[in-house]
Formats: sequence, structure tokens, C-alpha cells
Amino acid sequence: MSEPQELLAEPLKLRCGALLPNRLAKAALSEQLGDRRNRPTAELAELYRTWSRGGAGTLITGNVMVDPTALGEPRNVAVPREPDATEFKPWARSADGTETRLWVQLNHPGRQSPRFLSRQPVAPSAVPFGDRGIRSVFATPRALTGDEIEAIVDRFGVAARTVVDAGFAGVQIHGAHGYLVSQFLSPLTNQRTGGWGGDAVRRRRFLLEVVARIRGEVGDGVPIAVKLNSADFQRGGFSEEESLEVVRELGEAGIDLLEVSGGTYEKAAMMGSGKASTASREAYFLDYATKARQVTDVALMVTGGFTSPAGMADALRSGSLDVIGLGRPLVVDPALPGRLLAGEDVRAERKAPKTGIRLADSLLEIQWHTQQMHRVAAGKPVDPRLGAVRTLVRAGVADPLNAFRRVRG
Repeated sequence: MSEPQELLAEPLKLRCGALLPNRLAKAALSEQLGDRRNRPTAELAELYRTWSRGGAGTLITGNVMVDPTALGEPRNVAVPREPDATEFKPWARSADGTETRLWVQLNHPGRQSPRFLSRQPVAPSAVPFGDRGIRSVFATPRALTGDEIEAIVDRFGVAARTVVDAGFAGVQIHGAHGYLVSQFLSPLTNQRTGGWGGDAVRRRRFLLEVVARIRGEVGDGVPIAVKLNSADFQRGGFSEEESLEVVRELGEAGIDLLEVSGGTYEKAAMMGSGKASTASREAYFLDYATKARQVTDVALMVTGGFTSPAGMADALRSGSLDVIGLGRPLVVDPALPGRLLAGEDVRAERKAPKTGIRLADSLLEIQWHTQQMHRVAAGKPVDPRLGAVRTLVRAGVADPLNAFRRVRG
């Protein structure tokens, strides 16, 4: 039987012909390191330079917004209305001198744009959040017109062409976690009739149109990935059955990599919940990936829950996935991939402080890891001493609702 490091070190050839140098990938994390005009900064390039030296075969950036007027956070990077690839070149070159492939995650927040950034965000339908606390942070959205939907599809294509022209090696469409693509897929948030909603086939049209537009802009040799919810984990929402049908159609549409995730702001499965059978095998969404493997031959990436080299190797041996996604553990230890590839018996740790309050802990974890990314971006080491009290003080918060406002903004 192969040693874990041998399996993790195997290259992977994608459908488009692109080669990933190994099976370890940094999943997208929101860095909040854009400048006041939402352009990439030198700090952002330094953060990715550090990660590229860490040994992961692929680095997927935090969400880059395709529309500068639709932001999830004030310091998101966004592709401007008049795109200029030169603004993105220093970031794209941050992996120079390594084998690491740097991909950009493209996103539109839809209704998940907070009130202080958007008094009336847009969405497939004018459906507010059901949770009162979250609804106090996000305004009820306005339903998009057909022309506006087409324009957003175009923005995804323009954004993809811009970052590829800048030198990035691939793109990922964020189709999970309740953002706009996910909103189109879910019957809870897409209550349209006509061409963009009304049944499962028309609800997935938006995503498929975005894939087609991007492919037309970047050509056949650039990898296109999609991050997709296995389910919304909400009654009446995007179901596992619908998700698997989307997986099948994405394969037919010619994507190169599918990353499996799940949940929304209201049901944040991506933050660590999941079935006990899956948790026992470390990965949160491995059961779903096994089912997805039956309907597509697209390379599959699973992120969340992996802790040990043995667990990662077992997942690869199972054939259920092709790429191990690591997010917050690479914030704690940017050199973790290289250590895994060297055969060290190390564990992927998240290490965020805890308060014992579930909502507060989820928000605190996001804020804590964001602080650590900012330290690395400034050339400073990770500081595990940053505890719950210090983190909350730095965030300027005193209760979970205010924490949510500040953490997401």
C-alpha cells in the first residue's frame, strides 16, 4: 500500500489538459485584503506568496466579486466595470518560482450583501432571510430583471477573461453557501417563473450559462471549476437529488473540477456540521462525493474536516475524490502541505478560540482566521495566542449579532 505522502504527491491531469502538481489544494477563504477601491493589494500578493511556498499544488483565492457594486464585504477584491488585467498581475505572479497553480474564485453575493454596503441587494426573487437576526443585517433583495441577469452572466465572463489575462491559471465559480449562483439553484430563493426559474431545470440555467460564457472567454485550455452545495440543509431548499443532477449537467458542460460543499448563512454546514458517518472519515462531504462520482467523471475536490495524512490518503484511495481541500488549517500553518508531502505525521488544525456559544464560535472562528491571514500578509508569523477576548475586542464587538455585522463586513 502506498504511503500517504506518495498519494498526496501524485499529479492530476484535468480534462482541459492542465496538470495539478499534487492532490493538495487551498480552498477559498475570504481574505478581506482589497484596498478601498476593491483592488488587489501588495499584502494580498504576499499572503499568496507565502502559501505558494507552502507546497499546495493549487491555491484558490477568496471570492473576487464580478460586480464592484455588489460586495459581500467592504474589502472584497472586485473586477472593475472597466477591467484592467494589469491591476491583478502582481497577485497572479505571487506563485512565480513554484509549481503551484493559482486560481481565482469568482462570485456575486446576490442578497448576501449587508445593509451598510447595499440598501437593496439583488437576487433571483425578493425573498428575505427567514432568520430575524440575519434579516437585521441583510435587507430584503429586489428581484433581478431578465436583462440584469444576462448582464451578470456577462460580468462573470469578463471577470474570468481579466484574471486569466493577468496570469492566473484557472477560475472557480462560487456556486455554494447561499451566494447568487446558489440562490438561483434553490427553490427557497428562486421563486421565478419563466426562463430562469419555475422548476429544477430552469433554476440551474443561470449556472450553466455562466459556465458557457466563461468557457467562451478563456478558451478550452484553462481550467474551470465550480464550488457547489451538496444541499442547502433547509426544508424545501436545494436538495441532494437536485444537486447530483446539477453535477451531471456540469460534467456535460465541460467543467474541469467540482468542489463539494454545503449550507448557507442560515445553515452553515461548511463550518463543521455533518453526518456522523462522514465525520468518522474526517471529510464533511465525503458521502456526497461518493454519490457524485457515480454521475460524473469530473475531478472532485472535497474541503472540510480532513485532519490526518492517513485520513486524506484513505479518501483518495476510496476513489470518491481526487483533490484534498484545506482551508483554515493553512492559515494556522501555511507550510502544512509541504510537511504532508514530506511524510511528516502532522495534523491539520483549525485552533480558533471558543466561547461555548455556537453562533458566537462560528463567527469568532471566521474573525480569528482573518486576523491570522492579515498577520501573514504583513510578513508576521501566525499568533496562536490570539484568544477569544482579544479577538472580540479587535473586532469591536460585544455580542453575537454585532459580531456577525463586523465579521461579515
